[in-house]
Order: sequence, then structure tokens, then C-alpha cells
Amino acid sequence: MYSFSSYLPYYKRNLKVAMPVMFTQLGAAMVGLADSIMVGHYSTADLAAVSFSNAIFFTVMVFAMGALMGVTPLVGHAHGRLEKLMQTGTTEEEITHKHEQIASYLVNGLVFTAIMCFFALLLLAPCIPYLDAFGQEPEVIACARPYYILIVLSIIPFLLFCFFKQYLEGLGNTMVAMGITLGCNLLNIVLNWVFIFGHWGFSPMGAEGAGWATLISRALMPVCFLAAMVIKPEWRRYLALSRQKSVVSRREVESLIAIGAPIGLQSFAEAFLFTASFVIIGWISKEALAAHHIANQMCDLTFMLAQGIGAATTIRVSHQLGKGDLHAVRMASRASIHLCLLMNTIGASIMFFFRYQIPYIFSDDPQVAEIASTLLIFGALFQYADGLQCIGAAMLRGIQDVRVPMRIALFAYIGVALPLGLYLTFPAELGAKGMWMAFVIALVIPAILFHIRFNRQYKKLKIKNYELKIENNEE
Repeated sequence: MYSFSSYLPYYKRNLKVAMPVMFTQLGAAMVGLADSIMVGHYSTADLAAVSFSNAIFFTVMVFAMGALMGVTPLVGHAHGRLEKLMQTGTTEEEITHKHEQIASYLVNGLVFTAIMCFFALLLLAPCIPYLDAFGQEPEVIACARPYYILIVLSIIPFLLFCFFKQYLEGLGNTMVAMGITLGCNLLNIVLNWVFIFGHWGFSPMGAEGAGWATLISRALMPVCFLAAMVIKPEWRRYLALSRQKSVVSRREVESLIAIGAPIGLQSFAEAFLFTASFVIIGWISKEALAAHHIANQMCDLTFMLAQGIGAATTIRVSHQLGKGDLHAVRMASRASIHLCLLMNTIGASIMFFFRYQIPYIFSDDPQVAEIASTLLIFGALFQYADGLQCIGAAMLRGIQDVRVPMRIALFAYIGVALPLGLYLTFPAELGAKGMWMAFVIALVIPAILFHIRFNRQYKKLKIKNYELKIENNEE
């Protein structure tokens, strides 16, 4: 057993990396929150439209974002190896070669991002004429279609931003993404106020106005990232190397796909469950759908914090693995678990004790508030399982173990939660509460299995490391 003092340096290092990511993720969630609050006060139908559109959109976007997360452990491992080479005083040729490898991930990562953009548009665009086929109320569909078109267009600049974010996180920098996200999100909120309600000479546009605000702010994000890379000499080197020596490599693109696709499918499984829940609860009533959206927004806020710690975990684990320091891999992982549990306790407490007040932040409709207050109890219940599965997945990504976690996620979210949620919602006649009960049950499965998997893989790494030391001694 380790004491608090032995973990303290790891808490500090993890938080140093995690805090900017948490603010970045929280900033992104706050934009969704601001959209919901502003649109919710415009009309319940527009709030339901935003909820429904985002449910479809985020299913595909989460897969693409998840796939791009594969960039971080690959770049992080290479960066860790580079740091070790520089510390051991190796030859300049070896250091230059490692710089060129990191630069090659920039070129081939952009190719991979272009593939993800094409794939996302291929899935999202054909849905535009068939939104009414999902069984939602006509009033909701009328508001949803223009908003949906605009957010679909925004996916290209947003995925470019995600790639640059994951690339720089692999290099250990999380501050730039935070600054860009917070700045562009503030712009989004201002434009929401202008377009949704009709200020500065614009006509009130409701949900469509929120869509324009999202598109404009997202278009600026990759431009800001590219400017940041040009300004900083260390990153400008990678831009220069990518133009001079790095070429598109089929092998490297395939390695990005091999790591990224399972992560994307794992993210897709969870997103698909939540998307399906929006469609299913929309069959009950627009009030139930709006209440579901409110509870989901609150859970998103706490999940963004967990994701921030998770991103830091992947970065720290991949760097320490690159250096060959398995003790630091273990300690950084455990420190992240402790930090996440603390965050989850705070989030769960807020949801439970303020469940009657929170819904009125989003909507003045008392029927919506009544349903949402009940759903927030279930949201509080699954905080711990949701946080633990998030950190477990991040730990496994750090050691580039992604295929088994993907299978676990597909089983838990689609094989268990979806049919169970359908049964509890309709045959068991529990309504929206039934779907949230299924969430709680399903999240426990990966929360347990991811950590069992990591412990087994960690033991294998220790054995492999021990065998390498014996071989080196014999030589």
C-alpha cells in the first residue's frame, strides 16, 4: 500500500496536464449547456429539436472524435522515447530521427482526419431528408432540420480541431486547446444570444440561430490551432519537417486506423446508446424528451471532467511507457482513479441535492421539471461507474490496448443497455426512468472489466520488461 504522500507528486503532475483538458471539455459542454438554456427559454419545441438533432449528430461525431484519440498515445509514446533519448545523451542522428517520426504523425494524422470527415459526412448528410422517419413530433422536426444541416457542416472544422488537439496532447501540451476552446465557445454563446433571440438587427431564429453560432465558432477553431503551431518554434519544427521529409505513409495511416478505429467504435457504442435513448424517449412525449435532455446535459458536465482526467491519464501513461518507467505508469493510473472518484462525488451530490432547482435553469415548463428531477437521481447514481469506465478506458489507451475494451463496450452498451432500456421503458411501463435504470446497470460492466483488463496487461508488461533486462544483462 502506498501513502498519500507517495501519490501526491502524481496527483500534481496529473492535474497539471488534466486541468486545461478539463476546462477544454467543460467549455465544450458549457456551449451545449448554453444552447440548451437559451433555446429552452425560446420554446420547448426548439429545445426538443436541438436535443434530437444532436443525438443523431453526436453518434457519428463521437465515433470520429474517438478515432482521432488514437493519435495521442502514438505521439505520446514517441515523445516519451524522445525525452528518454535526450536524457541519456544519445546521438543527434537518433534524436533527429525521432523528431521526424513525430512530424510524420502530423502528415498522416491529417490524412486520417480527412478520411474521418468523409466518413462522417457520408453517414450524416443522407439523414437530412429523412429526419421525420424517426417518429418525432412534426413541430420538433420543423425546428430540427435547419439546425441539423448547420451542425453537419460544422463537423469538418471541428474534426480538424480535434486532430490538432490530440496531436499536441501527445506532445504533452493541453493549454493551447483550452485557450482556443474557451475563446471560441465564448463567441458561440454571444452569437447564440444574437441569432436565437434576434439582436443587433437579426430576426429571432430559435434552434437555427444556435446552429449558425455553432458553425461560425467551430470554423475558427482549427485556424487558431494552426496559428499556434506556427508561432511556437518547437511545433513549427514539426510543420517544417512534415513538409520537407515526411510523406504520406500507408503503413502509418493504417497504424492510426488500427489504434483509432477501436477507440472510435468504443465511443460509438456509448454514443449510440444515448442517441437511441433520445429517439425512444421522444416516443413518449416532447416533455419527456426535453427532461431527458436536461438530465443528460448535467451528466455531460461531470463526464467532461472525467474525460479531462482520462485524457491526462492517456498522456501520462503513454509518456511513462515510452520512457520504460512502469512504476510511474501504475502510480499515474491510480492517481487518476482517486481524482476521478473525488470529482464524481461532487457531481453526484450536486445532482441529487439540487435536483428540483436544476430543471428550471433550462425550462419554465413544470411538467418538464418534474420528470427531469427524477432522472437526475439516476444521473447521480451512475456517476461513479461512468467515471471509472472512462478512466479505465484511458489507462488502456495509454498502453495502446484498444480492441478488447471495444468489445466490452459494444456488449455493455448495445447488447445489455439498449434491450434492457426498451423493456423497462415500455413493457415495464417505467417511462424515461426505465431507460436511466438501464444506463446505471450497463455502465457498471465496463467500469469493472476495464480495470481488470488493465491490471492483467500491466502484469504482462512487467514480465516483458523483466525479460528484456535479463537479456540485456546477458549480452
